[in-house]
Amino acid sequence: MKYNFDEIIDRTNTNCEKYDSREEIFGNANVIPLWVADTDFRTPKFIVDAVKERAAHEVYGYPKKPDSYYNSIQSWLLRRHNWEIQKEWIAYSPNVVICLSSLILSLTKPSDKIVVQPPVYFPFFHVIEGNGRVMVENQLKLEDGRYRFDFEDLKSKIDKDTKMLLLCNPHNPGGTVWTKDELTELGNICIENDVLIVSDEIHADLIYKGYKHVPFASISEEFAQNSITTMSASKTFNIAGLSSAFMICPNKKLLHAYNKLMRATHISSGNFFGLVATEAAYTHGDEWLSQLLVYLEENYKYIEAYLSEHLPKLKVMKPEGTYLLWIDVSDLSIEPKKAFEALVKGGLGLSPGNMFGKGGEKYIRLNMGCPKSILEEALPLMKKALGEF
Repeated sequence: MKYNFDEIIDRTNTNCEKYDSREEIFGNANVIPLWVADTDFRTPKFIVDAVKERAAHEVYGYPKKPDSYYNSIQSWLLRRHNWEIQKEWIAYSPNVVICLSSLILSLTKPSDKIVVQPPVYFPFFHVIEGNGRVMVENQLKLEDGRYRFDFEDLKSKIDKDTKMLLLCNPHNPGGTVWTKDELTELGNICIENDVLIVSDEIHADLIYKGYKHVPFASISEEFAQNSITTMSASKTFNIAGLSSAFMICPNKKLLHAYNKLMRATHISSGNFFGLVATEAAYTHGDEWLSQLLVYLEENYKYIEAYLSEHLPKLKVMKPEGTYLLWIDVSDLSIEPKKAFEALVKGGLGLSPGNMFGKGGEKYIRLNMGCPKSILEEALPLMKKALGEF
């Protein structure tokens, strides 16, 4: 079956954050929104049909997770990532950020230090500082057009109070897909210093040709016992609004601590529609995802070619994964903050790089998960807004 990613779907006035929050976020309700990380593609029919079938029952009481839900996750991870996991390792969360916050609360105490690697997905900062933990920044290095871990800096900053590292794998922003060798060196440093790795792998399925996602916990049994993996079908299949994620933890002691908190807060049951959507995605989603990745790569090529010709001062980091482009605007004759303001004034809503912490100040992030025609409308506006600088 050929899927239509060129279809334009009007998302306005549907209580959609990406479109209906434009006035609040940008002060302009008419900007083309290329910011928050969901896509403008129709959720696949096999998911919609599964949700409709469940909705037709017309009783929406407390759900129970069937074996088929767990089986779909296990099968998907084995097919797509060659990672064999056990049903007993899987625990539910409404979304990945809630899972990260819950892990911090259940596995650390207020005086503990937690490492982040900026520029990085900004809720990492919120879940650490908002829960009263101490944030330690191990800034990534930019080498040969991609991010690298700064291992020497990391080793210099770890002390007896450092208990956890939040890993973004693949990395957001920038789209770096960490290699097995990179993850192994990182994992060994954490093992040696008794630092638990919590790996956010929500973008694991969005990997381009020539690259391979390596689940951190799949590298070795030692790493599996010293890590927790958070995942969701939400980014891949555009179902974030159904609030369904999960974490994978082979370590029984860590899993028990997490589940104890989830029982205390009563947020672990989930909802019927998120569970059904996840199962349908992982059962039927292979071909849809294959076509999506081809489409996204073509979007990237179009953007890269356009900027190279019309805005050569803007430098795009080639993504190895994700649909989120990281664009360096520092060669313009205005500071990045002014460039972002010019883009908003010119009708574009992107994400300012300073949101993502140290090292992100000179960037803007562009969500290319949309029909090409939206990009064909947006990029000339970018040229008009920034061309004179």
